[in-house]
Amino acid sequence: MAVPSVPAATPGAAVPAIETVHLKKYYGRSRGIEDISLRVEQGEIFGFIGPNGAGKSTTIRTLLNFIFPTAGSARVLGHDIVTESREIREKVGYLPGETGYYDELTVDQLVDYTARFYSTDCRRRGAELVDILEIDRKKPIHSLSLGNKRKVGIVLALMHRPRLLILDEPTAGLDPLMQTRLFDVLREENERGTTIFFSSHVLSEVQKLCHRVAIIKEGLILKVEEVERLRESRLRKVRITFRDERQAVVDLPGAVEQERDGRSVRLLYGGDINDLVRHLAGRELESLWVEEPTLEEVFLHYYEAGGRTGEGSASGRAAAVSTARSGKEER
Repeated sequence: MAVPSVPAATPGAAVPAIETVHLKKYYGRSRGIEDISLRVEQGEIFGFIGPNGAGKSTTIRTLLNFIFPTAGSARVLGHDIVTESREIREKVGYLPGETGYYDELTVDQLVDYTARFYSTDCRRRGAELVDILEIDRKKPIHSLSLGNKRKVGIVLALMHRPRLLILDEPTAGLDPLMQTRLFDVLREENERGTTIFFSSHVLSEVQKLCHRVAIIKEGLILKVEEVERLRESRLRKVRITFRDERQAVVDLPGAVEQERDGRSVRLLYGGDINDLVRHLAGRELESLWVEEPTLEEVFLHYYEAGGRTGEGSASGRAAAVSTARSGKEER
């Protein structure tokens, strides 16, 4: 059965910033991404989260036609990623996970050189961003620290005021103060109408910045959800301390990720809270604590649960769950 392609936009209809249909990329027999179906609306700040090897960078490189898809199709700002990649690159700003420049050029020279690729004069905006991000404009690229090279990449991605900004791990190497300044710049760009597609493994960044988020595991989309709704799901973090260690067991549908330490049990609970209370009735409790989980705990729940209905599914535990906790960077 042939895989359907993304249809061209109807005149007058709202064109998604990004739309993919069953997008797949394999490197020989090795999986890159598998069956990615995703829609990002114009004007969104959209988070794309998952640990090392999940497929974030492969998805981005496929969207920008740096690598060809194995199957499926996608459109960026209404343009087909394979046949209209030139039109896409005129409208998109991109920060890759790893950057490489002409090392002997100074920051000013590199900004001026990059500005020549665009039809509008964006040198003034480039100079503004250099000042905002506090980069020494007279230094040669080879003498810059990793963080300052990252900031140069951000300037080059933003300077031509793109309609769509694609950022692959943009805060890598930035100190907390500069991360905050970057987020302020991104919010300003978004208020001007720029759509931002933001790849990250740092969940606090997603929570601060993004409107919606897609969770990716092993090349598959597990869930697409508004950040606030993700946090406001039925999941609750529960901590129970029993008086009798022999009773320190919670055997109830909806109780997941249990950790037991003597008389104490910690778990995530996704069922009816009244069922939990009835289940505990008759046991002697020393304490009962119920609170909203952090976004990281919600994320790890979906990752460890291993699937969902909708844009894709997957099974089994994620081998890289520890990566999501530690914040190692995808390459």
